[in-house]
Amino acid sequence: MIALVTGASSGIGLACAQVLSAAGHRVALAARDKAALEAVSLPGESLVVPTDVTDPDAAEAMFETVEAAWGPVEVLVVNAGAGSSSPLASTSDQEWQRMLDLNLTAPFRCIRRALPAMTSAGHGRIVVIASVASKVGETRIAPYTAAKHGVLGLVRSAAAEVARTGVTVNAVCPGYVDTPMTDGSVAEIASRTGRSAEEARAVLERKQPIHRLVAPEEVASAVMLCVDNGAINGQGLNVDGGAVQS
Repeated sequence: MIALVTGASSGIGLACAQVLSAAGHRVALAARDKAALEAVSLPGESLVVPTDVTDPDAAEAMFETVEAAWGPVEVLVVNAGAGSSSPLASTSDQEWQRMLDLNLTAPFRCIRRALPAMTSAGHGRIVVIASVASKVGETRIAPYTAAKHGVLGLVRSAAAEVARTGVTVNAVCPGYVDTPMTDGSVAEIASRTGRSAEEARAVLERKQPIHRLVAPEEVASAVMLCVDNGAINGQGLNVDGGAVQS
């Protein structure tokens, strides 16, 4: 099958690309950093598609590039995203909009673009990498939390619409994962509190009952469950060591 993974140059996106490729899928790798994408090594056939998914023209061109090379996207993993941290009262309109554009509007456009070909073919899988912040609120991340709550609602509505077509739409909701994004959170905590990086990382580890960060491969495994099992639809699967029980 033809798979497209956004945010595929590192972290969760890279892990998803690797597991999809190992399962025999052709994998199109999308992210802003062309050099980082070209450095990715997969066991199977791959295609590098440098893209800023917040640019609607670039997102459209991403799908067109994959279609021209291989055909319609059959598995879409929407992983590109970012977080930020500040008190709500100090959050600017610009930062609010940035979080919505990347974490909610870009996934909406990708899902909207992928669905027609999938529903026409009678088969397709869409998995959005959301967050446990899709389900609970936490201090200092209001824009990110709002966007992630929104994207889970988007997933559920899309899943309901296409449930009879052979297409499924799901979200995977990780806790704190051992990725460059979490490295940024560690640096922010250390800067704000005066803790060392090791102490700041331990703070995030203790937020999860397993007292460690989730591995990207563990998130990718949940993504593959959604890809392989057509009875899973409209779900937000938590991969957070039991922090949010739902």
